[in-house]
Amino acid sequence: MGLRGWQGLAGIDRALRRPLSAMVDLIYPPACAVCGVSTGQHRGVCPKCWSALRFIERPYCEVLGIPFSHDLGPGILSAAAIADPPPFDRLRTAAFHDEAVRNLVHGLKYRDRTDLAPMMAAWMLRASDGAVERCDAILPVPLHRTRILSRRFNQAAELARHMAKQAGRPLLSATLLRVRRTRQQVGLGAKARQENVRGAFAIAKGREGDVFGKRLVLVDDVYTTGATVAAAAKVLRRAGAADITVLTFARALSETI
Repeated sequence: MGLRGWQGLAGIDRALRRPLSAMVDLIYPPACAVCGVSTGQHRGVCPKCWSALRFIERPYCEVLGIPFSHDLGPGILSAAAIADPPPFDRLRTAAFHDEAVRNLVHGLKYRDRTDLAPMMAAWMLRASDGAVERCDAILPVPLHRTRILSRRFNQAAELARHMAKQAGRPLLSATLLRVRRTRQQVGLGAKARQENVRGAFAIAKGREGDVFGKRLVLVDDVYTTGATVAAAAKVLRRAGAADITVLTFARALSETI
């Protein structure tokens, strides 16, 4: 088929999609992803909610991604990164875990709003500081199989899937496993969180080659104390990962330092 033939088919496809799109908009009117007020497009955010979003921008600690209130020059590390270096190479996060961002996280995680994942993944891709483009593969922090049965999907895997699609990078969804069911981290202190996830992760048998010598991006929805991603990163490091970037959508931080 020639170019004109393909263009003709594409035009027909667009013409068929328009009525369907209008019908979807009629049944499910475009609304703000955060507050639900009517908007001009799906997966959009109204001006009021957009102004409430606080994205994490430079300057920040090159290792832990903690934002600084003043630019102290290139390569500056936070006191936390110096005193207690993490088992990963760097952490990057899209936004502060404020009310508007919390609504998005809860919508995806607890209300099955998987339609939010592409937008959230795009913000994470922007926040990755080039790590996604440079990586060999993307891995989600896994859920235990029994947790998936009750929740039906893994929110970290949804974010990782859309990010891999948008960036054109390989997705390793079955390489890192959660081999021990753990309590939910919500409500636990830092020490309790570390104990809760100790020994919880492992590399799937026969998948060691996915990790050894590779530059990896480990994806999760929220970074609080870092116990979960630290436990997962330790397993990846022991398996020979050359470089590990932790990338999350939200981060529990009060203010910059």
